[in-house]
Amino acid sequence: MKHLVDILQVLIDMLMVGAVSTAALAAVGISMQFMMLINAIITLYVVGGNALISRFIGSGRKNRASSLLYGLVIFATILGFFVTIIGYFGSATFYSAMGSTPDVIQAGEEYFSILSLGIILIFIDNLLYNALSAAGDTKSSLYIKLLSAALNAFLNYVLIFGHFGAPELGVKGAAIATVIAYLFNVIAYYILIKKLNAKLDFLPIVRKVDVVRAIKVGYSAFLDRGISSASFLIFVSIITAYGTAELAGYQVGLRIEGIAFMPGFGFAIAAMALVGQNIGARDFDKAYNMGIISGRIAYGFMGSVGIIMILFPEYLVSFFTKDMLTIVVASQYLILVGLAQIPLALMFVYSSALRGAGATKITMRVNVASLWFLRVVPSYIAYEMGYGIVAIFIIMNIETLIKGIIFWYIYSRRTWLHTKV
Repeated sequence: MKHLVDILQVLIDMLMVGAVSTAALAAVGISMQFMMLINAIITLYVVGGNALISRFIGSGRKNRASSLLYGLVIFATILGFFVTIIGYFGSATFYSAMGSTPDVIQAGEEYFSILSLGIILIFIDNLLYNALSAAGDTKSSLYIKLLSAALNAFLNYVLIFGHFGAPELGVKGAAIATVIAYLFNVIAYYILIKKLNAKLDFLPIVRKVDVVRAIKVGYSAFLDRGISSASFLIFVSIITAYGTAELAGYQVGLRIEGIAFMPGFGFAIAAMALVGQNIGARDFDKAYNMGIISGRIAYGFMGSVGIIMILFPEYLVSFFTKDMLTIVVASQYLILVGLAQIPLALMFVYSSALRGAGATKITMRVNVASLWFLRVVPSYIAYEMGYGIVAIFIIMNIETLIKGIIFWYIYSRRTWLHTKV
């Protein structure tokens, strides 16, 4: 549910920014691709931290888990500082490298330079949420996210359009609202963790061996996400070459699709935590079954939303833009990706379950090989041969289907249950 709230928050952002201009809509959409790179960096300490914290909690070692969390917060803060510098001063360069038009570059620089100032908050927010999930507390963080989303939506309304006496800031207002919402999250998570009888705490002891161990486990996931995110950026740059309307259509379609796959992310995180906890308790059969159950719920939910995307694409897109070409492109995207929701669910849940067990190297190999050889290279060839944007979307769907089948096969073999971390 937390991830459903996440995507609804993004959708509200895009609804409001879409009222500013098509260029603003495209700029915010591209920023989501840059955030994928930032999320890749976050996996360096979150995935390994998740795997170890869940095992420590599963084996009754709360203090060990709490000291690891404290050490990872320090690591995330230091790492986030350097990423902030790069993001703030490099925002215009990022958009230019994507082949964006001048109006998209201007809007993107205004948005992402401000968003970059909140990167440390984003780093800590992701760590604390995932740590609580690894400890088995997902309900409290959902309530925090609901309040945060409501705050973000209200601030968007005030700052983007200049209501209640505030200046009309456009995309800058959207970025400021997002940063404030992340600040609220971090404060709320801190209060939650420090309450009496919490499943996790901040124990101010840095056990270097555990922090290094977490980073070593997360390193393969970091490479996986990093290379994958770079691949996605290249993939988006191919779409950008078709034009601003095509790019905006893809971004709108992708955010609407997020209604389906963000809950899939939620079940994936649940699988990661439950698999790790049960491996820590040496109950391997239960660990395996937790992934199977999470997968069934995820593909049931995502498959149902996929049907809605296939049947009512134009209606869904019309909330975000009135530009007819953008509506056509986004509708074509939704119809095609609606068909791929079940294999996408399998990919999300089973790959995350493997990461929860510490089997990050195999997920990296599958993701990198699949993205490059089944998506990026074929898409580039299709573009150079003069095929339209629909061909790119079809290639993307085929890659998702094949990758989902591969992860299902790896998971069913069970050899990953005995991975050493």
